[in-house]
Amino acid sequence: MTDAALERIAAALERLRPGPATAPDFDAAGAFVWHVDPDRLDPVTRVSRVDVDLLVGIDRARDTLMDNTTRFARGLPANNALLWGARGMGKSSLVKAVHGKLHQTYPQLKIIEIQREDLPSIGRCLHLLRDADARFVLYCDDLSFSHDDAHYKSLKAVLDGGIEGRPENVVLYATSNRRHLMPRDMIENERATAITPGEAVEEKVSLSDRFGLWLGFHPCDQDDYLRMIRGYCDAASIDIDDATLRAEAIEWQATRGSRSGRVAWQFFTDLAGRRGVRID
Repeated sequence: MTDAALERIAAALERLRPGPATAPDFDAAGAFVWHVDPDRLDPVTRVSRVDVDLLVGIDRARDTLMDNTTRFARGLPANNALLWGARGMGKSSLVKAVHGKLHQTYPQLKIIEIQREDLPSIGRCLHLLRDADARFVLYCDDLSFSHDDAHYKSLKAVLDGGIEGRPENVVLYATSNRRHLMPRDMIENERATAITPGEAVEEKVSLSDRFGLWLGFHPCDQDDYLRMIRGYCDAASIDIDDATLRAEAIEWQATRGSRSGRVAWQFFTDLAGRRGVRID
């Protein structure tokens, strides 16, 4: 093969290889999504979220996360936060709602969503954020790991940081159904079969210890479930008496076999559809 042919092949390969990602215009939006292949931060002009005042039964978690995020938005020290617990109780909704509330006062506060499977690229994402004037809540929803999953190692760059340390303008909020980010039966199995049981799962379990805030979410009771729906109805101006709402909502929860904020929203969505009311 001639030198000219080799040069053409090399040039073609160079064109196929994506160049390094460049930081977007962070003033263009308050929210972004991190994508890979190629690396980029895509702006989100309309975030799917509810008003923070409509989140019922999680007052302590709401106030704690709001205070932590407010300090961070003001340029003060703040902790990474792990929101863990029952499914459908508003963990991800709270993260987005808190950002939505504070972004009105602190427009420099941005939220960036990163998928769990993209965690190995988190270092490249942080490189784009480190020197930006804005402040970033890096948000990972439904975070958990299996026994052969090494993605958790990538999180250390943002939780504890490597030689560079975690960027001062970045904080990580993650949601998970598991307090220690891995199944309990897997923890017990590795402890039972390891030569040194205490060290068998230390690296993975200690990952959750690197979150300064642990906010627990627990199943709601019936009163909170009904209050959630009443709040949604009042916000959407749906006129329904308490007796009818109670009867229909309890029947809905019985057919689902569970009671949570997610079930409350699903009932409200059905009710709004039957009443011909659009949900903004």
